Amino acid sequence: MKRLSEKQRLIAKYINKFLSKKGYPPSIRDIQKGCNISSTSVVDYNLNILESRGIISRHAEISRGIRLLSKSPAENISTVPVIGMIAAGEPIPVPTPDTWDVAAVSETMDIPSDLIQGREDVYALRVKGTSMVDALINDGDIVLMQHVSAVENGQMAAVWLKSEKEATLKKVYVEKDRVRLQPANSQMREFYTGPDNVEIQGKVIGVVRQVS
Repeated sequence: MKRLSEKQRLIAKYINKFLSKKGYPPSIRDIQKGCNISSTSVVDYNLNILESRGIISRHAEISRGIRLLSKSPAENISTVPVIGMIAAGEPIPVPTPDTWDVAAVSETMDIPSDLIQGREDVYALRVKGTSMVDALINDGDIVLMQHVSAVENGQMAAVWLKSEKEATLKKVYVEKDRVRLQPANSQMREFYTGPDNVEIQGKVIGVVRQVS
């Protein structure tokens, strides 16, 4: 699903606010003025996109023929911070945990809210490498992460290696006196390290695949 543009989100929010306040839908000129858009044709273009996404419906013969298919269309889309890159191969340096301030990031992405399912502390990382291809995570994909400090055996996680000051994306297995970081790629070998060297920074809850 392609994400809505900032203009489309603005229009959807304006329609919702206008309906709540006036009790009837805005006209195209109302939207143009209220959203500070250059022309009615630009409004019409973006309304067509909102209609194709199932957020609104339109009646072609009525000037105020816009109907919301959801009381609050903005709730269908969630914005998450993209806070960096994670290696799905050999570990690469990433910002240390105390610098991963999601409030300070400059890049965000819009995703369908049902991918998050109400979870809190969700962020995104770009994937570099191919060690997780058998889990359908490829180089250039974006993984959605929930910030947690522990995972169950076999879950995919962002793992901070304290001594190396590097992070990697792997399946995590806690064994008797060590932690096994397992790639999902039959051509690559597992990596072992001590429990004291591992800090879990998040578990994978979804993947946004890069379409070429």
